[in-house]
Amino acid sequence: MARRSTRSAPDQMDLFVALAVDVPLRDVRDTMERPFFSLSKSPRGKPIEYEVGDAKVIVRAPEDVGIATIWDADILIWAASQITEAINRGLAVSPVLRAPAYQILRAIHRPTGGEDYGRLRDALRRLNATYVETTIRSKGKPTGFTWLSRWTEDPQPDGRSFFTVELPGWFFDGVVAQGGVLRIDPRYFDLTGGIERWMYRVARKHAGNQSAGWPLSMKALYQKSGSTQRLSDFARQVRAVVEANQLPEYWLTLDKQGKEEIVHMVRRSFLALDHPGYERGGDSADHPQALSTGVSG
Repeated sequence: MARRSTRSAPDQMDLFVALAVDVPLRDVRDTMERPFFSLSKSPRGKPIEYEVGDAKVIVRAPEDVGIATIWDADILIWAASQITEAINRGLAVSPVLRAPAYQILRAIHRPTGGEDYGRLRDALRRLNATYVETTIRSKGKPTGFTWLSRWTEDPQPDGRSFFTVELPGWFFDGVVAQGGVLRIDPRYFDLTGGIERWMYRVARKHAGNQSAGWPLSMKALYQKSGSTQRLSDFARQVRAVVEANQLPEYWLTLDKQGKEEIVHMVRRSFLALDHPGYERGGDSADHPQALSTGVSG
């Protein structure tokens, strides 16, 4: 995959000071639909193992720390958003980012009280401890890394804290690659359920801006999620998300194809104007893509 011009300094480890402004949110395309994170706030020690075709993902972490969660991944979204915006402004970027703690928390829609700084540290610890091995974007060859290669905290005399994080090469390359990121809706950060958050990312990746939307079998969703639940329990939670239909930008419906239960995802802006789920197209709309008709499974 081609890289965008990053105007990087000769030393790729040079520090990139995060922009002190709100930036459009971006997520790394390759992380959005596969089980790279735990979907539960309860600590997960059981490894995630996923293999479909040539795509393999193994995720594990020490049991006393637990696998990084989909909420911890908000920090990676923040980093991807900062780097992408800097590239678009013609600035030099680096996998090493530095920012005040309150700026990170504010960007990912978190409170900035004392306990919230502690939760930020815990998230950084999980990201640093979670080992990922994948063949995605590596021509079938396993590549291993942790979500954060390192992180440091620098307390200031005035009581503020600055955090420096170093992204792994696999993630950084995904950010700077041409077409490697997708813009996401800021309301994503306000979703409270793990499956709810994950389904938005799946919809954003698969349905995108296709007027016909995208169908996925319940079994395919289950496999892609890495959930530790039984399929029946997972399906019950997915049905609840569909019934609530609170995902930003996307409307969900359940259909049957033979004995197979199908979740259909479509951008709300493609619904009829008088449809209860209709909303005008948001900032994350892509250019129209070729329509697809099959069911992913």
